[in-house]
Amino acid sequence: MLAVVDMGSNSFRLEVGRVEGDQIFRLDTWRETLRMGAGFDRKGRLTAGAQNAALACLARFAERLQGLHPGAVRAVATNTFRVATNADEFLPRAEAALGFPIDIIGGHEEARLIYLGVAHVLPASAEPRLVIDIGGGSTEFIIGRGLEPERLESLKVGCVGMSQRFFAGGSLAAAAFRSAETHARAEIEAIAKDFDRSQWKEAFASSGTALALAEILESNGLSSGGITPDGLARLRKRMIGAGNVNRLRLEGLKPARAPVLAGGFAVMHAAIAELAVDRINPVGGALRLGVLYDLLGRTVDRDARVVTVERFLERYRIDRAHAERIAEMARTLYAAASGASNPDASQNVTWAGLLHEVGYTVSHIGYHKHGAYILRYADMPGFSAGEQSRLSLLVLGCRGGLDKVAAALVDADTRAQVLALRLAVLLHHARRPIDAPRIRLEVGKSIRFGLSKRWLAAHPLTAHLLDKEFAEWADAGYPIKRVAA
Repeated sequence: MLAVVDMGSNSFRLEVGRVEGDQIFRLDTWRETLRMGAGFDRKGRLTAGAQNAALACLARFAERLQGLHPGAVRAVATNTFRVATNADEFLPRAEAALGFPIDIIGGHEEARLIYLGVAHVLPASAEPRLVIDIGGGSTEFIIGRGLEPERLESLKVGCVGMSQRFFAGGSLAAAAFRSAETHARAEIEAIAKDFDRSQWKEAFASSGTALALAEILESNGLSSGGITPDGLARLRKRMIGAGNVNRLRLEGLKPARAPVLAGGFAVMHAAIAELAVDRINPVGGALRLGVLYDLLGRTVDRDARVVTVERFLERYRIDRAHAERIAEMARTLYAAASGASNPDASQNVTWAGLLHEVGYTVSHIGYHKHGAYILRYADMPGFSAGEQSRLSLLVLGCRGGLDKVAAALVDADTRAQVLALRLAVLLHHARRPIDAPRIRLEVGKSIRFGLSKRWLAAHPLTAHLLDKEFAEWADAGYPIKRVAA
């Protein structure tokens, strides 16, 4: 059993699937329309009302998720939580309500997961495909072949934000459509060259907006199948004729979709016009199914993050042998330091060790600072924003003063990770294999470290560097007590 929670800008969804071999069969789906994308105050903060509605929804989801293994559940939050200025304050409360960690994913990662979901429900094909997903706060554009995305973009136009901005109060005036479509086309124009008709063979749309538009077009005889320019033109005329969404009478239009229909329509109309799409077919799958398959991959050694780390090793010309030595020692030291089994943290330390010199091509002096920036802001398929932030922190703290990571060191497990990585880097200062001594390391309320005196006597430079390292930790308020190895 695997489960995903999708905290979107228009609705929150919970989906549970059953794994059989390498396939996932959907068992249950829950959806609650919250329109979080409309829940901002003037300072870009989620309002108390929006937060309370979200927390109540997550608490209901938590009941269904009871009993599932933590590794079988992934919760992802999208555009609203990427842009909310108080997302960091809200997230711990949301995780407490749900009972599981929540990853705020970047636009490109959202696009990758959307494509993964769509690709699993489409027939196998080697031809390039365009996928458009209009969400509540953003729209993702992807071109891919088979199960692999080749081009990813995320634009900050979505059905909730567009409806709120151009169709306030449910107005469906012709001028509002012109303004909304012009705004959306201006956004899409920036990526049109890379996604135009010459780049793909078939076009698909995977969002709730697309499914709703297709159903409305077909149910009202406005299209013989799929979403077409002519069908949208006829629907636009019907909508303007109604004047207001409250007077709009269309077969297939669900009450929950009506308030954001015009905004989603404007984005779809603009996308079809800018990319010269003659027909776009609605398809299921999308983000939730993509997350489920990505989660399945993590359990059977097809983790997309492993592929990303491998590509970074190549792209940034990292000294692989040195990085692997650092990663192995950091992992071993963290296991000793923490005294507890935390697979996620252990994996995090290992990846940080492999990538700690990712900034070396920028500068060999301040490589840890450049590396931290790269790991925080680069597109890293498979990694959530939170995971990238944790990697960035470890690499930033792998050498130099501790003041730059001081706030994070309050947490004992983070202290253990940082110290393990720093010691691994320090002990390999000569950048060659070493005859590693037996090391004792404990990190809790206090830090205890032990290493063979005979080994230290044979390595005076390392002993000197360790003295400086211990002084750094003492200055940071975490003195290290030397004990027998």
